[in-house]
Amino acid sequence: MNVSKWVSILLIVSFLKPDTSNGASEISQQFLDYAKKDEVFDWMVGIRRKIHENPELGYQEFETSKTIREELDKLGISYKHPVAVTGVVGFIGSGEPPFVALRADMDALSMQEMVEWKHKSKVPGKMHACGHDAHVTMLLGAAKILKHHSHLLKGTVVLVFQPAEEGGGGAKVVVDSGYLENVKAIFGLHVSPQQPLGQVFSRSGTLLAGSGVFEAVIAGKGGHAAIPQHSIDPILAASNVVVSLQHLVSREADPLDSQVVTVAKFQGGGAFNVIPDSVTIGGTFRAFSKESFMRLRQRIEEVIVGQATVHRCNATVEFASKEKPFFPATINHAGLHKFFQKVAGSVLGVNNVKEMSPLTGAEDFSFYQEVIPGYFYFIGMKNEKDEEPESLHSPFFQLNEDVLPYGAAMHASLAATYLLESQSQGQHAEHKDEL
Repeated sequence: MNVSKWVSILLIVSFLKPDTSNGASEISQQFLDYAKKDEVFDWMVGIRRKIHENPELGYQEFETSKTIREELDKLGISYKHPVAVTGVVGFIGSGEPPFVALRADMDALSMQEMVEWKHKSKVPGKMHACGHDAHVTMLLGAAKILKHHSHLLKGTVVLVFQPAEEGGGGAKVVVDSGYLENVKAIFGLHVSPQQPLGQVFSRSGTLLAGSGVFEAVIAGKGGHAAIPQHSIDPILAASNVVVSLQHLVSREADPLDSQVVTVAKFQGGGAFNVIPDSVTIGGTFRAFSKESFMRLRQRIEEVIVGQATVHRCNATVEFASKEKPFFPATINHAGLHKFFQKVAGSVLGVNNVKEMSPLTGAEDFSFYQEVIPGYFYFIGMKNEKDEEPESLHSPFFQLNEDVLPYGAAMHASLAATYLLESQSQGQHAEHKDEL
């Protein structure tokens, strides 16, 4: 075949390939404008406040799940329930491939809200202090946007309302349910109180650490505090364990390979003059690679048992359980990173799409990423008037509800654009085959 014929074929293929960039940008702006309409914004605020007033812990989100299903029913969106005990999986679009998923976590935290306002938690000892009430609301907002613009969907959007992110590993149970088997990509977000409103933050590759928990019982021999020689002191042994565990990071880990070991639980004794029979300690450990994570796990057990033995005590160590599984590292798909930057730039403006460094926080969104190309990002919500906003998991945490339209529009734009580009790529492949 001569050169001129090759050039002709390339020109034809280039002409036939649809240019979706302009259309995607217009769609993103339509979605954001729609989400900012007074009636849509007020609707989202109402849902968020209802969920905030009635926080529920992992796998107990029955009323939250009911609220979600009621709203999906009003929107005419089909769904499956129950998924992973309280979860809901909805479907918008043609019902045919390709499938793209959007995820929101539903559970609250076991803590007392200290913010005095009209819609304060009505459940003593429980609070939405991590923004999951907003995450649910944003996904319902995206559902409303996508349903209103369903003629633009070239495939199916899967809405994943997931229970038990806060340690319960609800994402893994959703994956095991099989409802996401045909999904080609999944997106998730998290509010960020320290970052400016209208900006998003993420990175390609490792974003968040793998996470595990441990609990150890160090047993000695109790007795009178005035005659310690007749006892075997588990408090002394446990204190040395806590100090020795810190050396795992400072003296055994590569300084360029970030790791964390934190002892956050220490329980033993109930009287000032009695040496107890046992002490219970517990905590968390984090690492960015599976190799480092498993090495840390091994060394934690060796140090606890070894230090207990040195002090004439016995120790038993337990790690993750079915109720609190290990979380893998959250690793963003490289191809989806470029896609995310483009879509987020269309929604928010390219100057509001920021790169970030990895964090040692953890997310069970990583369970999706182990089986599906996935992408997780943070969305800023800092109010300009609030110079030092409270952090996530604080009893004084407050959500800036102005973030709701941005999150809803981001969700909807990522899903709709993904389906649009998937269709155009399929058509391009067909044209090449014909040639």
